[in-house]
Amino acid sequence: MRNPHNILVTGGCGFIGSNFIRHLLARPDFSGRIVNVDALTYAGNPLSLEDIAAAHPDRYRFLHADICDAPKMTALIAQEQPDTVVHFAAESHVDRSISGPAAFIRTNLVGTFTLLEAARAAWKDRTDVLFHHISTDEVYGSLGSTGRFLETTAYDPRSPYSASKAGSDHLVSAYHHTYGLPVTISNCSNNYGPYQFPEKLIPLMILNLREGKPLPVYGDGGNIRDWLHVADHCAAIGEIIARGRVGETYNIGGDNEWKNIDIVHLLCDIMAEITGKARAEYTRLITFVADRPGHDRRYAIDCEKIKGELGWRPTPDFRALLTATVRWYLDNPAWIESVRTGEYRRWIDTHYGGR
Repeated sequence: MRNPHNILVTGGCGFIGSNFIRHLLARPDFSGRIVNVDALTYAGNPLSLEDIAAAHPDRYRFLHADICDAPKMTALIAQEQPDTVVHFAAESHVDRSISGPAAFIRTNLVGTFTLLEAARAAWKDRTDVLFHHISTDEVYGSLGSTGRFLETTAYDPRSPYSASKAGSDHLVSAYHHTYGLPVTISNCSNNYGPYQFPEKLIPLMILNLREGKPLPVYGDGGNIRDWLHVADHCAAIGEIIARGRVGETYNIGGDNEWKNIDIVHLLCDIMAEITGKARAEYTRLITFVADRPGHDRRYAIDCEKIKGELGWRPTPDFRALLTATVRWYLDNPAWIESVRTGEYRRWIDTHYGGR
């Protein structure tokens, strides 16, 4: 059992990172402090933690920095002496990795390497520390109509994004086996919830429904994903950094498989319920578009390991959680506008979203 008290979070202004910081500071068993380092690329939004910074000035610190900056990362970890690094920072959108893979290689591979080196230099032979690396189920490739990804499933990445994450996973594991660095890795399924940049399927569809814009669905819409609420993901990470076995990988899934087209129809149903409009007003917006290259057909996570070892379980009521997610986006127009005015000027207006 570890007692993380001084935690460095990378990419904490992003979707999962900002939710994780909120989760930690709300936990009654966590009384420590958090340093959040984020480069504030298009998907990193400091507004996502504006209230946290105001409410916890002595326990939360933000540093605007690039994880690929080796001198800065080395100095930061040496100065702050975190007992735990939780590494979220990554380029994460498959479509953008197809059109521009260089940023994915730099951030996901070089950035992870830079952090590992900085942690190794600061921690030396300490065993009371932990480097936890956040990864994705996409490293495992694509499934047929049956089966689930296990922690022992062979890697078979199909996009520049998943290849870069597979490489970073292997780097983290190698630093444990070669240098004895205490590490854990988690591979998660598709996340949804508040503060997600609207290039991914669910927030993109919500905002397009809100504005009466087309709902672009790749191919025949039959691609299947396992959906995990971000709060459940954050709770799982909290358990891993406290009680997970060093050197181990944990799969985190929602036990919640849906075809993309069925998710879109469910979002139409929810919007109709919330607004009182006819369902057809929303379903008529569904537009099938050409499939993207190398589009994996099905992902499904087997998360029996984390359930058995750490007692974690995903929340079962998907419709209620998805409804709450829709309401969050409808109730937070200021946050939405803030992400539309960044570097990419809502990149998804010209590139179809959806993971």
